Amino acid sequence: MCAPRALLVLAGQMNPRPFEYHAPTTLKEAVSLLKRYKGEAKLLAGGQSLIPLMKLRIAAPAHLIDLNRVGSLAYIKKEDGHIAIGPLTRMADLEASQDLRRWCPIIPECATSIADPLVRNLGTIGGNVSHADPANDMPAVMVATGAELVAAGPGGTRGIAAEEFFLDTFTTALKEDELLAELRIPVARYADGAYAKLERQAGDFGIVGVAASVRLSGDGKCAGCGIGLTGAGPTVVKARKAEVALVGSKGDPGTVEMASALASDESSPVADLRGSEEYKREMVKVMTKRALSSAVKRARSRLP
Repeated sequence: MCAPRALLVLAGQMNPRPFEYHAPTTLKEAVSLLKRYKGEAKLLAGGQSLIPLMKLRIAAPAHLIDLNRVGSLAYIKKEDGHIAIGPLTRMADLEASQDLRRWCPIIPECATSIADPLVRNLGTIGGNVSHADPANDMPAVMVATGAELVAAGPGGTRGIAAEEFFLDTFTTALKEDELLAELRIPVARYADGAYAKLERQAGDFGIVGVAASVRLSGDGKCAGCGIGLTGAGPTVVKARKAEVALVGSKGDPGTVEMASALASDESSPVADLRGSEEYKREMVKVMTKRALSSAVKRARSRLP
């Protein structure tokens, strides 16, 4: 008995279209290849998003540039008032980094919540951020912490503020001949953050997620706040009104509650199998409250 036509079509799309494979060993070589095959190439880092898309032929690049031999793109270090992370750093390395747990706990906390150990062992922070999936977790962390994303291209490097990096679903400010070369997260003396995520089961895409970063002044008042929402719009949402509401306060429960409600109002989730728009908005409020409460508590623990 013949298989239904739909199954035959699907089976025929489980292999990528033919492509030319490139394996540069330096950043300069990778940029050169991007320039040469501008618009026809895709970058391969962890492959956890790209490979499935290629198998289904949703993505069909003529050239595949594998970055995994560019060893200089994997690192975690602290310098000049910020944490520098190489884009090829694996999620598992972020999760296990004791330095990050001291410097910026929100990053390993977020990494731990992503998918499962197999994905985290392969997936990279650069790939997660550059893919710009509105359901990905790290973009919200980048926005909440006020990160700078460094792009490398034929003309050199340029810094892009995280809030300006994510333009739309699967769309970033990177040009066709640029790649993400470094992620820079600022650190302050009395600052900390937290990531709260709601998912149906471990390893699933989050229903919603909230990254919150809080910076306190010496007297314990909020001097700065960043809030990024996952799964709450066509791309990561920066909850500006909620951020403003917290500044100047001591992060008391009443102010956190008000800021959480504002974040919910600023979200624009889409109804799907994971829940209705109304349900997701309510969960944004709940997760924002959890993330902000944890961030304030952690930041207070850094006060003298």
